[in-house]
Amino acid sequence: MKKVIFLMFFFVSLLTKAQEIKWMSFEEAIAAQKKAPKKILIDAYTNWCGFCKMYDKNTFSKKEVANYINKNFYAVKFNAEGNDVIHFKGKTFSNPYFDPNRTHARNSAHQLASYFRVSSFPSLVFLDEDANYLDLIPGYRTPTQLEIYLKLFASDKYKDINSSEDWEEYISTFKYEFGT
Repeated sequence: MKKVIFLMFFFVSLLTKAQEIKWMSFEEAIAAQKKAPKKILIDAYTNWCGFCKMYDKNTFSKKEVANYINKNFYAVKFNAEGNDVIHFKGKTFSNPYFDPNRTHARNSAHQLASYFRVSSFPSLVFLDEDANYLDLIPGYRTPTQLEIYLKLFASDKYKDINSSEDWEEYISTFKYEFGT
């Protein structure tokens, strides 16, 4: 009987397990993009940011969000106050004022975060298939709130938005599919 209960629990846990986003480093995403072009989604976070942790727990862990991101983007987890050295577009980006004693507290900004104009956390940076900057979406979003942006960039609809009226029309006709 114990075996049967264990097996039932095991199979139920497999079926309900949250899909995970296939996170990669920035340079891995750039290399992958050269082999198979896809847009890049960068989650610019910090270790001390509570809303960044909420993104991971409440939004990125949702099956429909993870599946959509994995299908349409190379997903990058980027510590915007970290100490990684990143080579991008012929430049080297680092965090020259990084304090190793402050890894779980506010630290200095990484140069790549400044390059992408990240000034608050969390922030999502979208890049096109050639790693050109598209936009930055600051702040925490629920799955439903994030869906509108994911689909805007994945579908290239952002190219049709040239005014606030265009944006209002896009959001008023948008069909939500993700759960909350």
